[in-house]
Amino acid sequence: MQKLFRSLFLFSLILLVKPVLAQTDPAQFKGAEATLKHYKALYYLNDANPDKIKGTLRNINNALEDERIKGKVEIELVAFGAGFTVYEKTSGYEETLTMLQKKGVILAQCMNTIRERKIDTATLLPIISYVPSGNGEIIIRQQQGWATIHP
Repeated sequence: MQKLFRSLFLFSLILLVKPVLAQTDPAQFKGAEATLKHYKALYYLNDANPDKIKGTLRNINNALEDERIKGKVEIELVAFGAGFTVYEKTSGYEETLTMLQKKGVILAQCMNTIRERKIDTATLLPIISYVPSGNGEIIIRQQQGWATIHP
């Protein structure tokens, strides 16, 4: 009986210690290794909050500048719902959006939002493209293997 308890104790100890030993030393962890030749990410914005918009645009630029994937990432930003404000000529984001577009970012606006909110496209930046629906774009891109990111 004593052998059984000792064996159970040792087995329990192994189960508890093994996960601890398997953990990565935080000082040694440098993030995931980018082993693919190409990466694709779809960011989507459906919020007019300036902090959310600025954060999303900053996140996109950070991804483009990440040394692990720099030069091998394709990014699209699709706006729908209240997110359309990012593309308004009066929004104050034109310089940042133009810079992102020059780095290869696809800037897309949902046509359902345009139609439903009766938005005059003349009030939007001329550098954007249009997709039939924001949700459709997310569904299609995700099925095509794109990472979908909603900051």
